[in-house]
Amino acid sequence: MVWDKLDHRVKEKEPKSAQHMWELLQNCWKSIPGEKSDSDSGESPSGEPDPETPKPARQHHCSHCVKSFCWSGNLKLHERTHTGEKPFQCSQCGKSFTMLANLKRHERIHTGEKPYHCSHCGMSFTQTGHLKAHERIHTGEKPFQCSQCGKSFTKKGQLKEHERIHKGEKPFQCSHCGKSFTLIGNLKKHARLHTGEMPFQCSQCEKSFAVLANLKRHERIHTGEKPYHCSHCEKRFIQLGDLKAHERIHTGEKPYHCSHCEKSFIHLGYLKAHEKTHTGEKPFQCSHCEKTFTILANLKRHERIHTGEKPYHCSHCGMSFTQTGHLKAHERIHTGEKPFHCSQCRKSFTKKGPLKEHERIHTGEKPFQCPQCGKSFPWLRSLKEHKKTHTKKALPLLSLCVEGHFPSHRT
Repeated sequence: MVWDKLDHRVKEKEPKSAQHMWELLQNCWKSIPGEKSDSDSGESPSGEPDPETPKPARQHHCSHCVKSFCWSGNLKLHERTHTGEKPFQCSQCGKSFTMLANLKRHERIHTGEKPYHCSHCGMSFTQTGHLKAHERIHTGEKPFQCSQCGKSFTKKGQLKEHERIHKGEKPFQCSHCGKSFTLIGNLKKHARLHTGEMPFQCSQCEKSFAVLANLKRHERIHTGEKPYHCSHCEKRFIQLGDLKAHERIHTGEKPYHCSHCEKSFIHLGYLKAHEKTHTGEKPFQCSHCEKTFTILANLKRHERIHTGEKPYHCSHCGMSFTQTGHLKAHERIHTGEKPFHCSQCRKSFTKKGPLKEHERIHTGEKPFQCPQCGKSFPWLRSLKEHKKTHTKKALPLLSLCVEGHFPSHRT
């Protein structure tokens, strides 16, 4: 019965080395009521000193690095770090390990065995460490605290990654360009820019991505999922970044400032594109007609004129468009949505352009001027209609000139 208890408790702790196993046995033995070994007391059953009580084990020294161990088993395990010996091999994939316990943990990947269960939600795990880390989601416990800023983390690995921000440590360097990173994951993502590798493929349209997060965002186009909700107008978004940028419309926040003209923007991308108007830089060139653009997205939209590609399809009638903006505007015909409201009279419009035209009625703005007579108009179409009046007046005079009759000036 006692040995059953010991076996159960030791298995729960999942020993990682011979010394760890011995310590667990000793602690578990002491914790069982009524069980105390003679070696713990150092006395015989009669109360007299036990002449056979083992003396402290002698130190076992590593011949490679002068490290010492109390147990010969631990020394053997340690020496494998020098020799590279990995005697425990997985029968499924051939991977080798220095310790039997590590092999057993690895084998659960193949068998699918998850013996450690969360008492809160029933989720299962292959290792006790993973279970403990998961349980902190339920308890809110964050035992690993940064000594610099006090920020806390659920995992030790997360703390170590965070500490690199304070130290400025970037241990992972790109072999192609020498750029350094604080996280190995970021290095791997960056390396794909050089290799062109795109391992994450969409199952719907076979488009590929270098980063898993980008694939997940893309898949929402197919599923229609928009998990990010605006608290001001209940509008929904596929990406968190788009939501944050949208909310600035409500708050009026424009955190990105131009250093040339002090103009501000809600998107960093808008600022970068704007700054090119000062520098005149147009780095994106069309391969068909050599027209250049300040923004890559504008080049891609332009190229569809040449290719005839219309990748955005209306789910209501199947009509296709070259731009998402055109599709969204079209879909409002079906839905009846008019999201652009006049602040003066509350009239609503399906597009922003018609709203701006309408607002000129209230402001009296007339930005379109006739070059012949200087008359101004609130709308471009009105200016075009007006210009025809000049051409109509000129036609009778032109016909007289053609016939040889020239009007004389009265003196």
